[in-house]
Amino acid sequence: MRNFCLFLFSLLLICSEAGSVETCSRIAIINFQEVLVDSNATDKGEGLRYQLEKDPIAREYLNTYQKNSSIKLPSAILGTAGTGLLLLGFFSSKSPSRQTYFVTGAATILVNFLVARTLEVTNEVNLTKAVEEYNKRNLPKIFFNTESNLQGNIVFPAFNVGFNKVWSF
Repeated sequence: MRNFCLFLFSLLLICSEAGSVETCSRIAIINFQEVLVDSNATDKGEGLRYQLEKDPIAREYLNTYQKNSSIKLPSAILGTAGTGLLLLGFFSSKSPSRQTYFVTGAATILVNFLVARTLEVTNEVNLTKAVEEYNKRNLPKIFFNTESNLQGNIVFPAFNVGFNKVWSF
């Protein structure tokens, strides 16, 4: 049981690290210059605001994107509760309740992580639409390629563990 909990915890750490690398280093090219898309940790997409402010539809998509990417209180509460249950399992002396705390805590953390990550990935559509709406009516064009645009299909960045190279045989 303990090995299972350690496996889940390490899987969550790997997945969260793989996803966080993507958002911190995203760049867009505007007028042959690289612009950092996420200029600070709290307001994602803020690096594009200067350009996207020129178009009201693009500005609305950016505002929606930023509103939806803020930290949600229910997610924080569930994560704290799951961590508390895991810690309670470590300090519990009774064997049956110990396993219950471990399983409940791990399941709570896993479900919370999957829901939060799903919402984050689906929210990226708002930033992509903001750039598309801006590019329809304004110059200079913003060249912003997300992973899904580069590969031409839907990607699950939470489970991307760092293999970004395209291998050709």
